[in-house]
Amino acid sequence: MKSKKNKLLEFMAKPILASSGLAILASSAWAADAAPTLDKADTSWMLVSSLLVLLMTLPGLALFYGGLVRKDNVLATLMQTFVITCAVSLVWPIIGYSLAFTEGSPWVGSVSKIMLAGVGINSLFGAIPENVFIMFQMTFAIIATAILVGSVADRIKFTAVLLFAVLWVIVVYAPVAHAVWGPGGAIGGVGLKDYAGMFGFGTALDFAGGTVVHITSGISGLVAALVLGKSLNSSQSTSNNLVLSVIGAGLLWVGWFGFNAGSALVAGGQAGIAMLVTNSSAAIAALTWIVVEWKHKGKPSVAGGISGAVAGLVAITPAAGFVDFSGSLIIGIAGGLSCYAAVALLKERLGYDDSLDVFGIHGVGGIIGAILTGVFALKDVGGFSGVLEGNHNQIIAQIIAVVITIVYSGAATYVLLKLVDIIVGLRVSEEVERSGLDLALHGESVHVYK
Repeated sequence: MKSKKNKLLEFMAKPILASSGLAILASSAWAADAAPTLDKADTSWMLVSSLLVLLMTLPGLALFYGGLVRKDNVLATLMQTFVITCAVSLVWPIIGYSLAFTEGSPWVGSVSKIMLAGVGINSLFGAIPENVFIMFQMTFAIIATAILVGSVADRIKFTAVLLFAVLWVIVVYAPVAHAVWGPGGAIGGVGLKDYAGMFGFGTALDFAGGTVVHITSGISGLVAALVLGKSLNSSQSTSNNLVLSVIGAGLLWVGWFGFNAGSALVAGGQAGIAMLVTNSSAAIAALTWIVVEWKHKGKPSVAGGISGAVAGLVAITPAAGFVDFSGSLIIGIAGGLSCYAAVALLKERLGYDDSLDVFGIHGVGGIIGAILTGVFALKDVGGFSGVLEGNHNQIIAQIIAVVITIVYSGAATYVLLKLVDIIVGLRVSEEVERSGLDLALHGESVHVYK
């Protein structure tokens, strides 16, 4: 018989089994009633993966966003990303991790590990130290928060960014993470025996955060753009230095290997296939965007090419550990096409001002990827079958998860934005917005020497 401690460790580490489908980790961590033991190779890989995902935000996302805004808003945009990293780095271990990865209700965990109570230096999560897993998941919360603020980077107050980041991680991100990856979560059904999903179509799959990270941030970004309203400078060209954005996109691409392959939590074949399909999806999505834009606008832009790569990275994220190479190509093409349509056509037609296309790339890409995971998932790859192998219920489960995430993220973000507006205000003054945020908010500016 397993000890109660071993059973608890097994239950707590199963988010990656139900949502990521890693039978490899199950067999290695909990085989034959043996107590979980530390695996140094897996630990080393997860330490590296955590660094790679943090690299995605600082400096990757900061440079990607910084090069796309007006030159008078570069420092403010970089500062937004930087301060979000600082804030979430504290909020996550204080309360975010406990709300996401402890047993509680189907929709949120408990406060049993607030301030990391009970997490000792020898505590394990499967075959890796729990503190490494905490750090890895922290980097996900950081980049999700930083992504969404890009939708209003050119017109939001610095104080609003700081307060909203703290509240959003607690109220939006942690509950969604729990529902998908946490023990007893309603969407992922982690640790629930014979759980058939909320409506009987099975549990949803999200290997590395297509739902948890990209749909939440994309939908929240859209809501933020709608609540704050259009930028006063929306008619002007914003990109000030695409060199920065290309460097940032390159760092995002490299860091995404930690994001997706790291979500295997083991240094093995699952990480290998996740890395392979991540790369192929990004490549073909970038080429798809370039070709379509070339045909549509007459020239392939640099901003478009790197946006296409990010769209492919987003789209493959929920599917990375479940699909093979051919599946990644279709998902990448779908991601490139759908995100281009959202950015170049839907945004203009609906008239919302999403400054850095957070919804168009992350929201739409995350939705497409999450749904197509239910189509192309292969049992021999990740332990779960999709429509191609006759499991038609899987795509329904994916759609249900997408709809729930959209509704909750959108509604909760709206409430939080209104609350922040009451407390500190959301938008800078018209004078500050027209002249630029750098000098007004931070007393500094970027000097261009000729």
